[in-house]
Amino acid sequence: MASPEIDQLTQMLAKLPGLGPRSARRAVLHLLKKRETVLVPLMAALANVNERLTTCSTCGNVDTRDPCGVCRDDRRDRSLVCVVEEVADLWALERSGLFRGVYHVLGGRLSALDGVRPEDLGIETLASRVAQGGISEIILAMNATLEGQTTAHYVADRLATTSVKITQLAHGVPVGGELDYLDDGTLAQALKARLPV
Repeated sequence: MASPEIDQLTQMLAKLPGLGPRSARRAVLHLLKKRETVLVPLMAALANVNERLTTCSTCGNVDTRDPCGVCRDDRRDRSLVCVVEEVADLWALERSGLFRGVYHVLGGRLSALDGVRPEDLGIETLASRVAQGGISEIILAMNATLEGQTTAHYVADRLATTSVKITQLAHGVPVGGELDYLDDGTLAQALKARLPV
């Protein structure tokens, strides 16, 4: 029904989280209808991000600068490091506006089924950050999944010989839940009620 180029655009959009084939077709139709006000600026924004996108060498966040905006913010408490699985988790915590420390993105979680080992994650770079000094507390903000909790325990064991206080989010986070999908109130309670590991 549509040209191969439009079909390809629809198929690419359908690969995005939350968009199925029908939603992707509606999005494509909207883009085509609003070509000058939506499609052209969207293409420019995508090209700009694609050219400038980088991973922060300090924390693992994605940004168009290195270090990222969070790491460059002088108002942040650098003695408090929140460890998350993915960038989406960092963004969820930032959206709440409640955490004023810095982050460390592991880049995933341990999973024997998926073949993700400790050396595949940013655990050693976290250990190096702790060894440099200046960090008083590590908050383990892993998702409340089996793999997330396994990763949290592994990180806690890895840092057990340091003098850094290690805490984790409270159990207000539902089992099987992921940080990116939680509301701000649940995130607030989880941060306030964190417990030692």
